[in-house]
Amino acid sequence: MSTQQQLKPASELAQKNGVRFPNENEEYRRARDLLLAQEIELRRHIERVAEQRRALPPGGLVAKDYRFEGEDGAASFASLFGDKQTLAVYSYMYGPKRERPCPMCTSLLSAWDGEAADVGQRIALVIVARSPIERLLAFKKERGWRHLKLYADVSGDYTRDYVSADDADIPAFNVFTRRDGAIRHFWSGEMGPETADPGQDPRGAPDLMPLWTILDSTPEGRGTDWYPKLNYPA
Repeated sequence: MSTQQQLKPASELAQKNGVRFPNENEEYRRARDLLLAQEIELRRHIERVAEQRRALPPGGLVAKDYRFEGEDGAASFASLFGDKQTLAVYSYMYGPKRERPCPMCTSLLSAWDGEAADVGQRIALVIVARSPIERLLAFKKERGWRHLKLYADVSGDYTRDYVSADDADIPAFNVFTRRDGAIRHFWSGEMGPETADPGQDPRGAPDLMPLWTILDSTPEGRGTDWYPKLNYPA
């Protein structure tokens, strides 16, 4: 959506909505149409933010030749791009001191595994963690992931530069570009505890987890009395 386009008011578009469901009353329909107008505004704001993100000036050059261990052996940072010009790197909370990986990260990546082949048509997507590659691949097999590409940041150089200077076991999502022979940092999720609103867990926007998109559409919402699990009863 170009910001130059003249858009109709969201309330006007909402009034054109002809959807009706069995036995709904007028009170529900009035409230739902008011909500629909807000949802249209949200959609527009998401697009405006995405447009602004795409227009960012060139980020910092990636000066180091980071090295990783992947399923097929040693890999350079540049090789992670494959034949693509953009690389998205998710840093997975599965450090060498952690007995099992983070359940929340695992929930996210399980959803991404189903999307990875589609994402791969546009950009390169890789998952990086500090654990040895053998541990990462063993859990990949346990979880049944088929499409995610996992890499071990054995030295921790990449993690210290783009995730945590203290090499903390925290998640991160970074995007890099390769243009005219130069690899640059493009964007990173920068929301955390310091930017969280009162009463909310730290989260980015838009949220990367399909889980929250589903729960935000329900009367129960996200809730605070549960947490994703690594295993569920059959």
